[in-house]
Amino acid sequence: MYDLIVVGGGPAGLTATIYALRKRLNVLMVSKDLGGKTQWNLALPWISDYQVIRGLEVVNKFKSELEYLDFARHMEAVEKITQDGDIFVVHTHGGGELQARAVIIATGTKQMTLKVPGEREFMMKGMCYSALSYAPLFIDRTTIVVGEGDLAMRSAAELSTIAQQVYVVCANDKALHTPMGEKVSSSPNVKILMGYEVAEIKGDDYARGIALKDPAGTLSELAADAIFIEKALIPNTQIVAGLVDMDEEGRIRVDCSCRTNIPGILAAGDATSGFAEQVLIAVGEGAKAALSAYEYLLPRL
Repeated sequence: MYDLIVVGGGPAGLTATIYALRKRLNVLMVSKDLGGKTQWNLALPWISDYQVIRGLEVVNKFKSELEYLDFARHMEAVEKITQDGDIFVVHTHGGGELQARAVIIATGTKQMTLKVPGEREFMMKGMCYSALSYAPLFIDRTTIVVGEGDLAMRSAAELSTIAQQVYVVCANDKALHTPMGEKVSSSPNVKILMGYEVAEIKGDDYARGIALKDPAGTLSELAADAIFIEKALIPNTQIVAGLVDMDEEGRIRVDCSCRTNIPGILAAGDATSGFAEQVLIAVGEGAKAALSAYEYLLPRL
């Protein structure tokens, strides 16, 4: 029986685990990896690694601590979480059942992909899924953002302040009618390609552009220094489906202390209904969730 189980090994989960350890809780982090999406690093032909401050470096200290604390981590995917009275049971992929008095869900999100030729080959080689992380690298460069939601609009707006040219490939104009969408569409260096579809990611050692299909079905090519796929983020929250409240996107609803509607279950990072998908926000929420879990556990320790 653990005091606390943290599910997820990304920035929020790592931070929550370290904070719980420092509170002397009997804590176990359960995850299939350490670092989450911060392990993905975009390679660009004109940029050397030393010029980029990566999210992985922010969480690396916490990661290195857990790498040698065998007793505090269990490297395995989680299938589901159930509740048995005041106890929570974490069911792992291999059939194991781990019990705890409290649980923090920090499972993050996965990207919606295009599923087109070239996408897998050029992933993180001139093409990635997070423009906000790399926008400062594109001074006077040409970029492509693929997506039609709020995520795509935020990314295009960020790039428009840096890049020479931003192309936005979108299926509809729904998000263009938001304040952020209006900012994007009114930017002189942004061109909206409405109703176009990406048919292929093209390049050599790096992605160099895309093949486009216009609304009439005609194919053309568009060159760029980088391509950002910003379709949507899908929360990894199926393990608590039916157990805690979620919003319409499947993100876990939390209050300002990272508490869900179920006492003893907390959530942090991109899997929650909080604002923005950024490493530093996830780190802060991980710390907050651990402190909230400690307060919940105090009468039970």
